[in-house]
Parts: sequence; C-alpha cells; structure tokens
Amino acid sequence: MGRAEERRARQRAGRRAAPRRSRPMAAETGGPAAAAPGKPAKPAKSRIRRIFGWKKILGTFFGVCLLGILGFIGLYLYVDVPQGNAAAQQQSNVYKFSDGTILARNGKVNREIVDLSKVPRKVQLTFVAAENKSFYHDSGVDFRGTARGLINTALGRGKQGGSTITQQYVKNYYLNQDQTVTRKLKEMVISLKVDREKSKDDILAGYINTSYYGRNAYGIQAAAQAYFGVDAEDLKVEQGAYLAALLQAPSQYDWAVATDTGKKLVTERWNYVLDNMVEEGWLPKAKRDAMHFPKIKEPKGAPGLGGQKGYLVELANQQLERQLMAQEGLTASQAENAVVDKGWTITLDIDRKKQSALERTVKAQLTSKLNQKQRKVDGDIQAGAVSVDPKTGRIVALYGGQDYYKHWTSNATRRDYQPASTFKPVILAAALEQNATTQDGKPITASTVYDGTSRRPVLDHGTPVGFAPPNEDDAGWDKITVQQAMNKSVNSVFAQMGVDVGMQKVMNTASELGMDTKGMQAVPAQTLGSMGASPLEMAGIYATFANHGYKVTPTIIKSAVNKGRSVDLPNAVGGSVISRTVADTVTSVLTGVVDDGTASESVARNPLRGGQQVAGKTGTSDENKSAWFTGYTPTLVTSVGLFGEDPKTRAHVSMKGATGLLPPPGRINGGGYPAKIWAAYTFGVARKAQFDLNTTQGAAVAPVETPTWTHTPTRTPSQTPSSEPPTSRSPSETPSQTPSRTPSQTPSTQTPPTQTPTSSRPPTPEITPEDPLDPQAGQ
Repeated sequence: MGRAEERRARQRAGRRAAPRRSRPMAAETGGPAAAAPGKPAKPAKSRIRRIFGWKKILGTFFGVCLLGILGFIGLYLYVDVPQGNAAAQQQSNVYKFSDGTILARNGKVNREIVDLSKVPRKVQLTFVAAENKSFYHDSGVDFRGTARGLINTALGRGKQGGSTITQQYVKNYYLNQDQTVTRKLKEMVISLKVDREKSKDDILAGYINTSYYGRNAYGIQAAAQAYFGVDAEDLKVEQGAYLAALLQAPSQYDWAVATDTGKKLVTERWNYVLDNMVEEGWLPKAKRDAMHFPKIKEPKGAPGLGGQKGYLVELANQQLERQLMAQEGLTASQAENAVVDKGWTITLDIDRKKQSALERTVKAQLTSKLNQKQRKVDGDIQAGAVSVDPKTGRIVALYGGQDYYKHWTSNATRRDYQPASTFKPVILAAALEQNATTQDGKPITASTVYDGTSRRPVLDHGTPVGFAPPNEDDAGWDKITVQQAMNKSVNSVFAQMGVDVGMQKVMNTASELGMDTKGMQAVPAQTLGSMGASPLEMAGIYATFANHGYKVTPTIIKSAVNKGRSVDLPNAVGGSVISRTVADTVTSVLTGVVDDGTASESVARNPLRGGQQVAGKTGTSDENKSAWFTGYTPTLVTSVGLFGEDPKTRAHVSMKGATGLLPPPGRINGGGYPAKIWAAYTFGVARKAQFDLNTTQGAAVAPVETPTWTHTPTRTPSQTPSSEPPTSRSPSETPSQTPSRTPSQTPSTQTPPTQTPTSSRPPTPEITPEDPLDPQAGQ
C-alpha cells in the first residue's frame, strides 16, 4: 500500500470516528439555525407554510378537480335524456274571484309544430344570431355561462349567465324553469348528450317550435300567425328578426302594447339580430340596410277571456311574473314562461259584486250612450277604471275596456294619457311635506293666497322661468287661496306652487307616492299633469292619501299556488311616505273640490250620496283627449279615466262631441261622465263612513266661501297644454246651494277671503240656467 493510499484510509477512518454535529435549532439558540461556513442561514418554516405548502395546495387543487371530473362523469352516466314534456307542461291556469268562485280557466295551448324545412333558412339564422352565434360549432353548452349561473343560483342571485340554444331547448322541452342547482346540472348534462345524439337542425327546430312568443303563441308557426298573420314558411327576414328578438321578453316587447321603453328595447334587439347576421356573413349589408322594422298585427285575446276577464287575467299574470323575477331572479322571458299555462291556481282580490257593479255602471253611464254609426267620435271613446281598498291595497274591481277581444290594451293600466289636474294634489302634498314657502317666504297652506291671473309668468325668485299657462277659459283670478284654486283647478296657481316647492321635489314626491317617474323631466309644465299615468297608478296615489300617508301599491293577487308551492306576495301597504298630517290635509282640501268645486254637480249633489264624505279631483287634458275623476271615501278609492283613441291608428284624439248629449262644443270634462261613473258605482257599493282627519286645514274643517266669478273664453287656442280645456260659454254664477258635507272636526275660525276673479277680456252675458247634461262645464 503506497503512502497516498494510507493517507486516504486514515482520512476515511477519521470521518467515521468523529460524532455528527447536529444543526442547532432556532428554539435552542434564540435565532436561526447555524449555517455552514460560507453559506447563509436558512430561516425556519412557519406553521402556516408547513400546513399550506405549495405542494399541498397544488395537490388539493388537482384532487378537487379530479373529484369534480369523476363526479361529472358519474352524473353524465347517471342522467339520461328524458322523454320530451313540453306539451305535458302546458296546463290550465285557474283564476278565481276573492270568494273562491271561478273567474276563468285559461290553458288551451296554441301550438303547431312545423318542420324546419318549412322555415326559410335566413329566418332560421335570425334565431342563431339572436341567441347563440357559435351554435353550429359548439358542444351545446356554454361552460363559462353555466358555471356563472350555478354560482349565482347557489348564492340566491337567480340566473345571470348565458345559455346556448341547445340548453334553452333542453330547458323548454325536457325540464322546466326552476332556478335550482340540480336543474342546472341536469340541463348541462342533457344538453351535452342531446348535442351528440341530435343534429343541429333538429335542435334548432325543437327550439323554435317549443319557445313561447307571447300572445298565447307557442312555436314559430303560432307566433307567425299571431304577429304577422302569415305561416312560418312565408316569414321575411325582418319578421323573423322580430320574433327572435321577442323571445327575450315577449310581453314587454309586443309592439301593440309595449311602452315607449319596451319599443326602444325591442328595436335595439331587432337591430342587434340583423347586425349579427351581417357580421357572420349570413346577410349582405346592402340588404340589411334596406330593411325596415316590420308592421305588427293587432293582437287577439285568448279563448275564454272575453269581456273583462282578459284584463283581470292579464294584470294578475303580470304581477305574478314581476314577483317571480324579484323572488327567484328570473328574467322577464323566464317568468312569463313560468306563469302562462303552467297549472297555477290564482285567487284574485277582485270582489265579484263590486266588479259586476262597476261593469254595469260604465255601461249605464257611458257606453250605452255611444253610437258609432251616428257619430264617428263615439268609436274613439275608451274607458278605464280601478277600484282599491285603501286599508289593504286590494284591487276590488277593474274595468279595462268594452271587451278584451275588441280592445287588447287595458285602459286600466295604460300609461300613455295625461292625468291632467288629478296631479295637482301631488303638488300640494309636496309643498306641505317639504314645508315649502311662497316667493315672499310665506308657508304654503290651504289658506295661502296666490295670484291667479291667467297666463301669469311663473317666477323663480323674481326671474321668469318661461312658463305662463292659461287658466280654464282664460279666466283671470286676482287673489285666491290654495283651497279655492284646487276647487276651481286654477293652473296658474299650481304652476307657481310647483316652482316654489322645486319641481325635482315635486317629482320625487310623485315617485314616493307611487307614480313611475322614470325618464320624466322635472319641469314646470308637469304641474299641469302633462306626463303619462294610468288609472291604476292614480288609484294608488290617492289610496296613499286616504290611508294617511302609508304607501299603497294596489295588488290584484290574493294568492298564487302551483303544484303545492305558494308564492310569497309582498304587502300591498308599506311604510309612511308622507306624514299623516300632510295626507289628511290633502284629503281635507279635496273634499272642497267635491262640495264646492268642479265635481259638485255629479258627485256632491248626486241623489245617491246620502251624506257620504268624499274627496276627489277632476282632470281634463289639453284638446280634450282625456278626462278623469279620481276620488275616495274613507273605505274605497276609485280612479276613472276616459280616453280618446283612434281605433285604427291608436293615435290620441279629441273626445269632443261624443254621445251627442252635451251642448256645443260637447266637451267631456272630468266632472261629467267620469264623475258620474264614479258616483253611481261608489255610492252603490261603499259603506258610509267619515274621514278621520288629523289636520286643521282644508274644506273639511274650515268652511270655504265660494267666490263669485266671471270670465271670457279665450279666442286664440293655446299651444300650452292645459289640464282644464276651455268651455264654450262663460257663466257668471254664484252657487246658491249649501254644501251637503258635514265637517268632521270643529271648524276653524279662519275664513279665507272672498275672491272675485278678473278677466283681461270684456265680460260676456250670463247664460242661465245651466244645461243639466253638461255639468261642471269647466274643471
């Protein structure tokens, strides 16, 4: 053995004999472990890092993914494609009166399956362009959208993810509209299987044949007939684009009944469909640019819904759909599809006796007097009414028109006509609630004196705002109290009051009371009630006044049950939106309109009144296109509106001359037929009661001295909307009849000053006696 080998052997033996030196722990040394010479010390691992190391996290992630994949495979193997049940899902809805008696049974399915070959190819593509551009090359499932929908459903947010055409077909034909995680998982699995087992054409045919298009139309053939009066094979591309757009919200997008917002949205959707077709190369741009929005056929009512039934069923369905959207997160289309013909038993708040009484009254007081053969204008008259219990918010009676089959649009819920002077109480409520003051700093109360000069420029701290509305018949009033201005519906007073309060505050109060003010401008012209509103809306606002300021949202549904499942319905009466004193003061002031103002002839002096206390307001819009009376007793609120509508064009037209029973020019005022309908109905069904008012203001607690007035009709028609159009004569009269009301509280010692209106024009001879067929010629 050489020296080198001996040396290496000794070194090896030395290393084996030397004891190993353990690295000192941080806990022993008070610091990090000792590092080898020349190397930095390694920090000790924290407890979190030892538990959640990257290897463990990665392993857990892959483990969860593996379990998910295995679970999905198991679900895929477990779930079979069920038998189609689209037809089986269609079941009659049963609608009942509040006492449980049957109102209507609606459920005959309007469906005709057509082969895809019968549908023009480009019409087929409109549905693909609208719903699922990747339809022809996807797997049938939008995994990202489905995952988003599953998460939202699990968190109770409802559906907020997209679905492919295949998924929507599966939901319509094989499953249902339930918003559950289980249903969504089944939808995904079945969609994958259906996409493998069926051709894309078969899936598209199933989709367009099972979808609901509104108007009780299931499938493209029924929809083509319902909206265009043609068979599916004769549809044009622009018509197909409308039907494809319609699926997103059938009722909202139905052009014949859509609001301005609905028309705007469906037009945008229609353009979106056609633009997508151009983008995909399915439609030449030149042809697309030449296309115009198609003309939509007037709708027809579903079988069994003639008379008033259709209007009642329609409103019940709409309110139930809105509740499902809020409660379950459904889209408008899903909610409608979940309600129409799905086996619901819906009990309405409608009182059978009151409903019958309202129908009889409208016929006796108005429609029996209309004769279109003798007077063309008689065919333009539309009537709508809603009656509400102010304590519960229940809609106890509703009149939507002469017949649901003859006039599809419900006059009870339409919002396209001006409420005119029935808006004035909202201005007063805003003034009282906001403790507003006049331009000279005086608090606005029922006895506050205003300048009632006709066409007086409205001022904002001395600066004209560019608005000077005429009073009725251009009558000029010198100094007049708010109470008297309400009685006589003096436009100049309330125009100034609106600016004194602040128009934004006025519109905010209107919104809080229940008016849909979305998109409305807060401008002085709104003081004349120039916005759109429905009898349903106005009944809710006045019901809030009657209910001492507690918000009333009229509801027609008492209960809704489907396969043992009931829907939770919101309380129709909410919290206080204006103080009781304010609401009661408005009520007190409105009793003066009935007893000493524009409704005195038809309501106060009505022989059926029998001492019943009444508050209310008349309204007549510019050019006599609408006339209103909205009034209430302590137990019943009813809003009656008459509207002039051309039966062919649906344009707003004047009602002047209708019935032929009114003296020239035959203007229909709010204090005429609307007030007569209201009085005959209300005094026949409402129990007698007295207002319980917590106020010291207004006609109900302080006698109001009725002014003697003279005025001359204006000769130049005003272009400014007037809530109270001019009459044909200029009376000079002093009411000689003592008001029939009985003050509910001790009268105030304050008596408003007697006012003598002035006119900028020479007076005309008095006309007496007043024609009994034209009561309250001015309102």
